[in-house]
Amino acid sequence: MKTELKDYKDFLQQISDQIHFFCKDFLPDEFVLSAQITLKFFLLIFLILFVGFILQNLINLVFRFFFDKEKYPVMMSIYQAKVTNSVAYILALSFGNYALFSTFYRHPKSFVFFERLIGILIVFVIANMAFKFIRVLQNYYHIQKDYYKIIAINSISQTVRIFGSFIFGVIAICVLFGISSTTVLGSLGAITAVMVLVFRDTILGFVTGIHVATSKNLKVGDWVAIPKYSIEGNIEDINLLTTKILNFDKTISTIPTYDLLSTEVKNIQVMSESNTRRIKRAIIFNVKSFKFLDEESIEKLKNINLIKTYIERKQSEIRESKTKTDFSDETINSIQITNIGTFRKYAYEYLKHNPHIDQEETILVRQLEITPQGLPLEIYCFTNDSKWENFEQIQSDIFDHLLVASKDFDLEISQISLKI
Repeated sequence: MKTELKDYKDFLQQISDQIHFFCKDFLPDEFVLSAQITLKFFLLIFLILFVGFILQNLINLVFRFFFDKEKYPVMMSIYQAKVTNSVAYILALSFGNYALFSTFYRHPKSFVFFERLIGILIVFVIANMAFKFIRVLQNYYHIQKDYYKIIAINSISQTVRIFGSFIFGVIAICVLFGISSTTVLGSLGAITAVMVLVFRDTILGFVTGIHVATSKNLKVGDWVAIPKYSIEGNIEDINLLTTKILNFDKTISTIPTYDLLSTEVKNIQVMSESNTRRIKRAIIFNVKSFKFLDEESIEKLKNINLIKTYIERKQSEIRESKTKTDFSDETINSIQITNIGTFRKYAYEYLKHNPHIDQEETILVRQLEITPQGLPLEIYCFTNDSKWENFEQIQSDIFDHLLVASKDFDLEISQISLKI
């Protein structure tokens, strides 16, 4: 092995000498030195690129045997992130560094410059490879379809890129000028507070990304609503500094990622995945239209199948109440049926018999606090179809029916009656 390396050095020195003397014999004296250095530099670059090309293809050839995502997800992730290319060029640059002395041994001043140049290139390629390893994790969890961990990795990756770029930048400066890294880092101690201030949003975004990933409250693709910004849509991307949301009007909104921690965010995706969606809407009735029902009105409403049993039971309670009450002829002295109470029961039974309402969830028809506009009667239930257009159709059908049906109960609806 040592003999082969010595032969290789001798071969490079021979080529270097041929370039050296060729320039000396055929070029004017003022151009000899610059031509020698330039040609030798291009020779060195050619050798590095050639070796890198060979190594890259050899390594990738090995990795192509692991193209099965199911069987070799880690190997496939490494190949997709092109880490193999970085490994090949680190080896090629190491080869170039080894060949440097044999190429420039006649130009010691140039040798120092090119040695530092190759050192910087090695630092940059190693930095690029380190960042690609983060891409490996992203590819791996994409293959595994673990979207919560992808969010955490996205936050971590951008943090690593920012601080990693800073660290590798310091190393590159040290290599370029041949100074100690402790000297550079020591001088940075005085501006630590400034750096913390500059990276405030970065740190907050990093913490938010970790929290979102570990709590599993949000992920890319979720349907969310953010009341603070009047935003409702699907999350397109969550990165270190900003979160992108595709609104339902096809516009794009971006908010600071740290707002996911400090602001109310409604995740509506859970509702969508459960295939249920809540109806919570009120009809406001004019209080002046409320009244006790007389016998004629009661008999008329008994023809409504949904409340026939209810009315018959109430009639029985009224008759029993009258036998126990003085002055029973006075309406106010015994149990009576009201048109608003009967309509409330009708609305409840209508929801209970509606095939589009989830009967396993809460169903309420309730009175809210009275307002200057009238008495709100709220419908609270859940549809068994969360698709937006289907939900709106179901909700509209319910209120179309109830608004018209209220006329049979002699109820008057306020003109500003609907509250969403």
